[in-house]
Amino acid sequence: MRKSRFSDHQILSILKQAEAGTSVPDLCREHGISSATFYKWRAKFGGMDASLMARLKELEAENRRLKKMYAEERIKAEIRQEVIEGKALRPSRRREMAREAVEHRDISIRLACEALFISQNCYRYEPKLSDENAEIADWLIRLTHNQKNWGFGLCYLFLRNVKGFRWNHKRVYRIYCELELNLRIKPKKRIIREVPEPLAVPTAMNETWSMDFMHDSLECGRPYRLLNVIDDYNREGLGIEVDFSLPSERVIRTLEQIIEWRGKPTLLRCDNGPEYISEALRAWAERHEIGIEHIQPGKPQQNAYVERYNRTVRYDWLNQYLFRTIDQVREYATRWLWTYNHERPNMALGGITPRQKLALVA
Repeated sequence: MRKSRFSDHQILSILKQAEAGTSVPDLCREHGISSATFYKWRAKFGGMDASLMARLKELEAENRRLKKMYAEERIKAEIRQEVIEGKALRPSRRREMAREAVEHRDISIRLACEALFISQNCYRYEPKLSDENAEIADWLIRLTHNQKNWGFGLCYLFLRNVKGFRWNHKRVYRIYCELELNLRIKPKKRIIREVPEPLAVPTAMNETWSMDFMHDSLECGRPYRLLNVIDDYNREGLGIEVDFSLPSERVIRTLEQIIEWRGKPTLLRCDNGPEYISEALRAWAERHEIGIEHIQPGKPQQNAYVERYNRTVRYDWLNQYLFRTIDQVREYATRWLWTYNHERPNMALGGITPRQKLALVA
């Protein structure tokens, strides 16, 4: 509203002069106002004193402020009705809605931001595209294509710890979600059991090895077996022996091949399978001064290190491919074992690979 160049006291003084008998044209000429302005003042402020006049102006200002507030709140309510109640919208989506409201409703930026609960800095923010985003997206697509069982955690740890990129995890996760690479994790119903005794944690390499068998079948339906051997200290896969039959003699031969390049373990942990309780394996262990620790029957959690490793083998490649020959299984097992030891981050080791764990100790 345009502010008058006359104060309240000046307006009252002009009106009193008119009441005293001064003609209206003379007053208008003297003070430089039009007759319409004089009659408007007399209709509005006639018979008032300075205090009543000031009070009237305060009430008019308050009335204008309330009308403006009501109009803004009504516009905010209309904008919020377009948003699904109770649904949390991301700031980027709220920014888009605020810009649409400013463009189509012809309202101020301040009002649109208050209606959608965002700051004006967020409204004016313009993301800066970076070539690194395309590089991150390319890495994520290749990783999830080659390792179909890897989620965001393993992908990020691989880029961070194995490849040495220093990208922030929030940035990588944002691109990971934009590419819609999220894996849905189906929750499992847990059976409440008694707390088992904690596993002994090895403190050095070759202190304890664990081994266990796995079973699968070829495309023709013929079953085959896998013998997995790991070092419990750094969860390193020492070998995967694949064949249609793996008696105790093959178990001994596999262990001897690993000992040639890895060194001799102090203890072997295994279950009570016929290959592990055989007299041949017991005599071989005594001859090499290696202890054998059998878990209790029906207690696979006592061999948890290799059981967790078996799950990784199963979900990372064994369940994802159908092999025609036993040679294909052996070839893929060899290549995957190198990837597991050198490139796949292990959550139990703090997000580094088994080989990195060994290098830190060395």
